[in-house]
Amino acid sequence: MSAELREIARTLSREAGDFALKMRREGVDIEGSKSSAVDIVTKADQATEQLIRERLAAVRPNDGVLGEEGSSVAGTSGLTWVVDPIDGTVNYLYDIPAWGVSIAVVEGEPDPATWTTLAGAVANPSSGEVFSAAHGRGADANGRDLSVSLATELAMSLVATGFAYSAEVRAHQGTMLHTILPRVRDIRRAGACSLDLCALAAGRVDAYFEQTLSPWDHAAGALIAREAGAVITGFPGQPEGRSLLVAAVPAIHAALLELIIEAGAGLLPGL
Repeated sequence: MSAELREIARTLSREAGDFALKMRREGVDIEGSKSSAVDIVTKADQATEQLIRERLAAVRPNDGVLGEEGSSVAGTSGLTWVVDPIDGTVNYLYDIPAWGVSIAVVEGEPDPATWTTLAGAVANPSSGEVFSAAHGRGADANGRDLSVSLATELAMSLVATGFAYSAEVRAHQGTMLHTILPRVRDIRRAGACSLDLCALAAGRVDAYFEQTLSPWDHAAGALIAREAGAVITGFPGQPEGRSLLVAAVPAIHAALLELIIEAGAGLLPGL
């Protein structure tokens, strides 16, 4: 079943990505904002989510949908599709080729603390890559098997991260980097959680961490990274979620988590 769900996610993410890319080439219309003035929503976000919802209703009518742009519906099958129609909307606005379409299907309540992710896909329309995974079946990108890097030292590791939209939270995240940056190889900030997790899966970075994420940001990407060999947690003894997501090559995960806590992750405003 997970293989079938993976194929649906893969096919639909590619179609939705092509649709959003076509809209981008025609120009971006900002529809409004959400959590802050810089947290924008475009007409393409809404139209792409609507396309995904319609396609899922046709092939999986009994499943639920949890979408970033509000098109959430309850299902009767016990499965929910978790959808981010355009992850990296600011990149999309500025025509930076680092935005993706993220689609995952989870079993159980649509809560990262309790769900089991069965399959997922992330499409990067700008590069033509589609990353996908199924639970227990590995991860690939355009048919190429994925595996995390062989990094063994935190000091020599390339670490990706992201920042919140709240000015207060961003200010604290900036102070955290004062502690973290000197103790890793370097920091990368691409602007799309799903693609950062896929970069980890592909060995392009050695780790990724972020706070204040929403479920649709990481549902598909976390499965892809795990199936490629990454370790993903929240704070010690907790699963990943809004308070913290730390994803890394196994050999450096514990040290990175310790460093992030030392830097003040537990003091982030609003957690």
